[in-house]
Amino acid sequence: MILSALNQYYERLNDADQSKVPAFGYSEEKVGYVLVLSDEGELIDVVPNLTDEKKPKPKLMNVPRPEKRTSGVKPNFLWDKTAYVLGVALPKDKKSEEALELSLPTFEAFRDLHISALNNVEDIGLKAFLLFIKDWEPANFETSILSLDVLDTNVVFQLDGTQQYIHELAEAKEIWSRILQPEHTKQSICLITGKQGTVSRLHPAIKGVSGGQSSGVSIVSFNKDSFESFGKEQGDNAPVSEQAAFAYTAVLNYLLRRENNQVVSLGDTSVVFWALAESEAKAQGAEAFFMKGFNPPKPNDESEAMALNSELEKLAKGRPLSEISPDLDPDTQFFILGLAPNASRLSIRFWLQTDLAHIQNRFAEHFQDLALNPLPWKTAPSVWRLLLQLVPHREGKKPKLDDVPAHLAGELLRSIVTGQRYPRAILAQLLSRFRVDGDINGLRVAMVKAVLQREHRLIGKEEISMSLDEGNTHPAYILGRLFALLESIQREALGRDINATIKDKYFSTASTVPYSVFPRLLSGSNNHLSKIGKDADRKNLSHYFENEISKILIHFKDARFPKHFSIEEQGRFSIGYYQQKFKPAKDKQTETVDIIDSQGAK
Repeated sequence: MILSALNQYYERLNDADQSKVPAFGYSEEKVGYVLVLSDEGELIDVVPNLTDEKKPKPKLMNVPRPEKRTSGVKPNFLWDKTAYVLGVALPKDKKSEEALELSLPTFEAFRDLHISALNNVEDIGLKAFLLFIKDWEPANFETSILSLDVLDTNVVFQLDGTQQYIHELAEAKEIWSRILQPEHTKQSICLITGKQGTVSRLHPAIKGVSGGQSSGVSIVSFNKDSFESFGKEQGDNAPVSEQAAFAYTAVLNYLLRRENNQVVSLGDTSVVFWALAESEAKAQGAEAFFMKGFNPPKPNDESEAMALNSELEKLAKGRPLSEISPDLDPDTQFFILGLAPNASRLSIRFWLQTDLAHIQNRFAEHFQDLALNPLPWKTAPSVWRLLLQLVPHREGKKPKLDDVPAHLAGELLRSIVTGQRYPRAILAQLLSRFRVDGDINGLRVAMVKAVLQREHRLIGKEEISMSLDEGNTHPAYILGRLFALLESIQREALGRDINATIKDKYFSTASTVPYSVFPRLLSGSNNHLSKIGKDADRKNLSHYFENEISKILIHFKDARFPKHFSIEEQGRFSIGYYQQKFKPAKDKQTETVDIIDSQGAK
C-alpha cells in the first residue's frame, strides 16, 4: 500500500504541467561544476553551478541515474565525482601533505565505460567528450585550469557555444536508454502496479533520510540467504517492475529534500507527507495546513500574529475546515510516512493514509489535550518546542534537539496524527526533568496534562481540568496545590528574591514520597504565617493562606499523607502545583475579599 501510494504520487508530480520529478532512468543530483569543452575535446572553461548563499552549495541537476555503490567501482554515465571523471580527489587524510590524491582505478573504469558506450557516435558534443576522456591524464590536473574547489564534487560536461549539457543531447539519451536495458530481464507481475513487467533486481537508492548513509538506503533489498525464499535472489523475492521501483524511489528522494517543505526530521525519524486533491492548489493548501499545525510559523508582525493565533484557536476548538480556511477541502486525501534508518535500510516507523478532515480532528485533539490555564504560550507550540521540554534545561544554555531520546520524537508525532496515546515514556522523562533541573514550566506541565488527559479520554475516565479544579479531591492533585501554597507563603515571608524555595529543595521528595516531607513543610509554614500576620497590612493575606491550607488538610485525617505516589500521581501533583501557583490574580483577589467579609473586616 505504501509503495502503491508513492507510485500514484509520482504520476501527479510527473504531470506534463509540472515535471517535478525526473523521468525514468534519471535522477536529480547535486552538481557543483560544469566542464566546458571545445570541439577538439580541450577543457577551456570551468563554470560553477552553485547557489547564491553565504556558503554556496551545489545545485540540483537532472542527470542519468547514479549507480548504487555499496561496494566496487561503478561509474555513472556522462557525469560523476572528480575521482571518476578526472581521476583526482582530495586526500582522505586531511593532515596529509599531499595536495591531492590520484584515483586511477575509478578513472579508468569511467573512461572504459564511455569509450565502449560512445563508439561510433555522430553528435559533435559526444565526440568532444570522447576526445577529452581519451586524452585526459589525472597527473595533468595541477597544470590545467581546474582548481582544488572542483575536487570531490559532481561535474557534468557542456560543449562550448551550446546551451544543452552533453548528457541532455538526444543521442546521449538514446544511448542511455539502451544502457538501461537490464541484463536481468525476468518478467513477473509487479506487486505495485499489478502489470507484467521486467523485475527490478536492485531498487534505486533513497537519499536524504536523517542518519542514513550518504550513498543512500533502501526499503526493499535482499543481501543475505536468510532473507531469500525458494532460491530466489535480490528483487525476485518481492517482484517490482523497473518503472515502479524507479517511481517510488524518485518520489521519496523528492519528498526528502528539505526545500520542498514536505519532510520533517524528528530525532531518528524523517516524516514525509503529501496530499492528493482535485487540483494542485488544493493539494498544496492541504500540505501547508499540515505543516502549520505541526510547526506554527513565527509571525513577522502583530497583524500576522493575530491572524495566526485566530486560525490556531479555531483549529484547537475543532471548528470546521471551511471556517478555518475556505480553500481547504476536508475530503483531500492525505498521506504521512515515518522513516528511520537501519544501517543501509529503512524502517517504517508509521504509515497513515487518511483525509484532511481526520488530520484536522487529530490536531484539534492534540491542542485540546495540551490546553492549560493560564495558557503557557503566545503561539501554539510546535512539535519541536514540545520535544525540547524533554531535554535538560541548564542555566545559560539553550536546550538541544539532539539530546531528545530519538525514539520519542517519532512516537510523539505518531500519537498526534493517529490520536493514539502519547508514549508513557514522555511522562517519565518530564517527571525526571522536574527532579533534575527543577524547571517546572507551563509547557512541560501541559505535556504532562496531555499524556494523562488522552489516556483518560480514550478509556472513558474523568478528564483532567485545564483550569484549577477546587472540587478535585485526588490526593496527588491537592497536595500539589498545597505545595504551591506553602511555596507562596515562604516567598511572602522571606521576600520574593530568595535564592532557593522549598520547590528547589523538596519538590522531588514531595511529589514521590509526600509523607516524609509535608509534616516538616507545614511546621515551617506556621512560622512563616506568623511572620506575615505580624504585618498589619498583610494580616488578611495570612488568613487567606490559612483558610486555603485548611480546605486541603481536611482531606487528610490526622495529617496522614500518602507514603508513595505512582508515576501518574506524580503527574497529577505537578498539574495541581502549576494551576495553584499560577492561579489568575483576579481569582485570588476575590477569594481574599470573601475571607475578609466572612470575618467582618473592612
